[in-house]
Amino acid sequence: MNFKIDTKEKFTTITVEETNINAIVSERLTELCSTYLEQDVKNIILNLSLVVSVDEFAANNLAKLQHEFYEKHASFVICHVKAPIEKAFDELELLEFMNLTPTESEAWDIVQMEEIERELLDDDEVEFEIEKD
Repeated sequence: MNFKIDTKEKFTTITVEETNINAIVSERLTELCSTYLEQDVKNIILNLSLVVSVDEFAANNLAKLQHEFYEKHASFVICHVKAPIEKAFDELELLEFMNLTPTESEAWDIVQMEEIERELLDDDEVEFEIEKD
């Protein structure tokens, strides 16, 4: 199981260097990605440019992994998803819950927008004053 890892300032890109994501690959990927939730750079972009198939267990596992990241206020975006992978997510009724982008550049944009949203929502200094007549 090969993964290429590239860490940037706000996110880490993990490229799956396999053509098929099965249960074994998805479990290893889950272990790898979960370690980032404990680090300063928590956001993950998962690049599937080489992947041409995904089994049902792996598709469900990726959906759970994405959910775990969002629960812990971190982004998890999947990019370069080929049609058969998108079809597998759709058939399992996972597609509408997945954060998928056609390109890695668009995934970067989503991560950056979500970071800004989290900063704005977590800002404790925002106060609203109510004027009384």
